[in-house]
Amino acid sequence: MKVLVADDISKNGVEMLRAKGYKVDVRTGLKEDELVKAIKDYDVMLVRSATKVTRKIIEASKLKVIGRAGIGVDNIDVEAATERGILVMNAPSGNVISTAELTIGLIFALARRIPQADASMKKGEWKRKEMKGAQVSGKTLGIVGLGRVGAEVAKRAASLGMKVIAYDPLVAPEIGVKLHVRLVTLDRVLEESDFLTIHTPLTPQTKDIVGKSELVKMKKSAVLINCARGGVVNEDALYEALSENRIAGAALDVFVNEPPTGSKLITLPNAILTPHLGATTSEAQEDVGSEIADQVVAYLQDNIIRNAVTLPAKLDPELVPYMPLAEKLGTLACQLGRCAAGKVEVSCRGELAQKDIRIVVASANRERIVPLRRWTPTMESQSGPECNPAGATA
Repeated sequence: MKVLVADDISKNGVEMLRAKGYKVDVRTGLKEDELVKAIKDYDVMLVRSATKVTRKIIEASKLKVIGRAGIGVDNIDVEAATERGILVMNAPSGNVISTAELTIGLIFALARRIPQADASMKKGEWKRKEMKGAQVSGKTLGIVGLGRVGAEVAKRAASLGMKVIAYDPLVAPEIGVKLHVRLVTLDRVLEESDFLTIHTPLTPQTKDIVGKSELVKMKKSAVLINCARGGVVNEDALYEALSENRIAGAALDVFVNEPPTGSKLITLPNAILTPHLGATTSEAQEDVGSEIADQVVAYLQDNIIRNAVTLPAKLDPELVPYMPLAEKLGTLACQLGRCAAGKVEVSCRGELAQKDIRIVVASANRERIVPLRRWTPTMESQSGPECNPAGATA
């Protein structure tokens, strides 16, 4: 079994795979055409955010698994992978703290104009009055997306004396209570926030979730932070709002195109830009590398699926109808406040119990929003003449 590591991951992750008997090649910086030629020799491909795993690469491969050392998978053609029966999995936990800490750092940078003050000093200037800032204590932080990262940001903001409100339609009120966060509508988050931070994945539903009409609803004194994904904030609309001083400032760690060569945002004095540093700490890189390596081993050796972003299309067709059902039941459990559960059991009865139901279990735990503790799904199969063949409970 051969593994291609196409982006830098931790040495511990690489050594973990080698210790299990896999042949691991670390070949970073390859272009698409180079990967098309190389990929046919590999069973597993591991990437971070730099390598784009395109349909062309996927169709030239015999891959069984594509692993993303991190959360977002917008650099992977998930649809093409699914069509080819390739399991795509991510490592969503390892970089949570680092991204949350960067968000807090950018809040302070905006509030106290730290980058501008540093640049001014290096020009030999002493502009104390011009660099007047604001305290964060007592201000309102609005969070769009109260998942893992959003929850960690909320905890840190509360310790700074900030009032925290959030919008997330998938989070139960009980979770907000535990995090000391008031859950409100998106409009109220936009209207009330002094600092607005986005922590959602990039999906068709979240693309441009903050656009021109949303920016109009924000306070003129408000600032925006995006450490999630490029595309959840409309960059053209943001440029207009900043250049016309309709909001006070913005800090972006992610962009639609990375690097954002030619972006008009680079020209603005009230925009702070960083080169996708959310997971760029030694601790986060160590954690996500080890996490994705452990998941690959669990799948290939024990057929255990964890953190599946999508599920292979080449499945037993009799299992396929149960997968969306399991996913909806998992989401329902989350909305009912069960996200803090340490274990979730998935029971399949009747004819379904005669099959390998691990893919159904994985469906129940797909992309779940778990801000407090990650689910450890288990499964149970029962059969008998009295059981309903279509029965499935979670």
